[in-house]
Amino acid sequence: MRILFGSDVFDYRIVDSGYEAEYEEAAQLGMKVELLSLELLLEGHAMKSVKRIQPAEEPEIIIYRGWMMKPESYEALYNELKKKNLLLINSPFEYSNGHYFPRSYEMIKDATPISYWMDVEALSTDYAPVHEMLKKFGQKPIIIKDYVKSRKHEWEEACYIPDASDKLQVEYVLNNFVERQGSDINGGVVFREYIELEQLSKHPLSGMPLSNEYRLFFLNHELLASAEYWDEASYHNVKPNLEPFIAISKRISSTFFTMDIAKTVEGNWVIIEIGDGQVSGLPEEMDRNQFYKNLKERMES
Repeated sequence: MRILFGSDVFDYRIVDSGYEAEYEEAAQLGMKVELLSLELLLEGHAMKSVKRIQPAEEPEIIIYRGWMMKPESYEALYNELKKKNLLLINSPFEYSNGHYFPRSYEMIKDATPISYWMDVEALSTDYAPVHEMLKKFGQKPIIIKDYVKSRKHEWEEACYIPDASDKLQVEYVLNNFVERQGSDINGGVVFREYIELEQLSKHPLSGMPLSNEYRLFFLNHELLASAEYWDEASYHNVKPNLEPFIAISKRISSTFFTMDIAKTVEGNWVIIEIGDGQVSGLPEEMDRNQFYKNLKERMES
């Protein structure tokens, strides 16, 4: 097994500084680490992006740990590594299942806020289809995101809508979101019922509410690691019972993925979203050494 990290933008021989700590943990544990030029990959030069990686004599699993990429870039990377006898732990199909919210919604809908979505091709200056869709929410508050990310740090301007029937506010927030995402928009726009979560504090810069949330990592549908989600908040509450979420994880069509969960003001725990485990960050509170030890032991067994 190998671990694949992105290289520094200016020096392909060293790891991106954002993943330096993880790179060192993996290397110190005796895991074979490789470097990828993410910039070349995203520019469409998949073959050049992996040229420094040595082929394997026998088929070997490789796990990417790095910044997000769109499914088409992941598929290109998957295909180039496969030529070197290296198999990314998640197939392109599995990557999309974890990375794009609509792909996992059916599997988690009984444990997550009601959601609807519209592909980017359907978005236009004609808002009638959007308002028609939002009638399903009545006057409830909603949040918007694309298939991968929200702009939650721009809470009032590009994320939260207090009343789904307020057409002017819907168009204002939706316009802001689409314009600010620009070419980085993933798939389309998701409209989600806003459920009030138990707040720990507010973000010191954006004012966004910081909720009682945890991130869970799963490997082969077994819990690999879990930790408090927000670095900026102080957690003083009893940790959640993870058994219901471990059961739900069996439904997800992916080998390595994350599940973010949060506590509501009523005291219930809900799923916020599923993510691909290769492009989901480790929270500050997660023990990196233990994470990579667990990963190594599980993969070797």
